[in-house]
Amino acid sequence: MKSIREIQEEIVDEFELYDDWMDKYNYLIGLSKDLPLIDPRLKTNDNLINGCQSKVWLNAEFRNGVINFSADSDAIITKGIISLLVRVLSGRDPAEVMNADLWFIDRIGLHQNLSPTRSNGLLAMIKQMRLYALAYYTRNKKVTSSK
Repeated sequence: MKSIREIQEEIVDEFELYDDWMDKYNYLIGLSKDLPLIDPRLKTNDNLINGCQSKVWLNAEFRNGVINFSADSDAIITKGIISLLVRVLSGRDPAEVMNADLWFIDRIGLHQNLSPTRSNGLLAMIKQMRLYALAYYTRNKKVTSSK
């Protein structure tokens, strides 16, 4: 399995193929098709991310020591953004998710090229993924310390 750093480097390389942001937005939209979609039954208010202008549902499952994320959004660009985050952070142990330095966001120029509301949504997505990781980390630590 590739490291978080390696996946981020791949993403940066992919975005460097495009010169202007309209092409990068189109690429981001295309990435939304690779998103592991959340089970429609999990599209509930409990899985909605607060702080996003569009609707973004995020689910996390903890199995065999790693977190796997699935998500969906009603906005195509937002769906592409969450697909990048899922690509980088899925299949990781909770500590990796909590401590990941997501430098690719600035390197591809995503933060600078989002509207303020989308930028806030991006931060809310990252925060929610880290909160899931913290919850699983804490729960797992309690289970292993009680054995």
